[in-house]
Amino acid sequence: MDEITPDLLLQAYASGIFPMAPDAESTELTWYLPEERGIMPLDGMYVPKKLMRLVMSGKMAVTADRAFDDVMLACAEAAPGRETTWISARIRSLYGDLHRQGNAHSIEVWDSEALVGGLYGVSLRGAFFGESMFSRERDASKVALVHLVAGLRQGRYTLLDTQYTTPHLTGLGGIGISAEDYQSLLHQALTVRAVWPDDFSLQALHESIASLRALPGRAPAGDPP
Repeated sequence: MDEITPDLLLQAYASGIFPMAPDAESTELTWYLPEERGIMPLDGMYVPKKLMRLVMSGKMAVTADRAFDDVMLACAEAAPGRETTWISARIRSLYGDLHRQGNAHSIEVWDSEALVGGLYGVSLRGAFFGESMFSRERDASKVALVHLVAGLRQGRYTLLDTQYTTPHLTGLGGIGISAEDYQSLLHQALTVRAVWPDDFSLQALHESIASLRALPGRAPAGDPP
């Protein structure tokens, strides 16, 4: 376990495996290979009408890779119902290295100059492996996810891995699939030469966001803590 490097991490992701720490203070890492894998189908996200209005209003500005370390720290913050975290200092260091070599990215959501939401994950060919997200304002993490999906579609990614399913994700179209089906999708995604977009702003992604399915009557679960 002491020999984990960014390159070894990428090999693990290419095999469908990802690490977590037992808690924020631990230096240990454990590998996970869920029997049911959460994904967000890139052609199957639902965007409730109210959320689509918020995204299209531009009230919250969205950037990418502007504050990767700050997003990781925010994802690791304690919150009601989540007093501990698997995002340890060792995790932050490893994924920071991945970010600097171009294989990990963040999406940031801003209200004026305040960082109010975001997410981060790992990019490998046509797959993006979402790691964690956070909100400091209502629906901020959903805004980040809408921009992420639109950007991945624009960049010709084929797989958005969410690791597990949650009410927050299933309310937007996330599903759980078998490990066997996941491996098939992953294998296909690793043959794709996707491109991470340089610009995740509303202006850059307007057409891709508008193409997402808006469901006026669907109300997803609230932001996760």
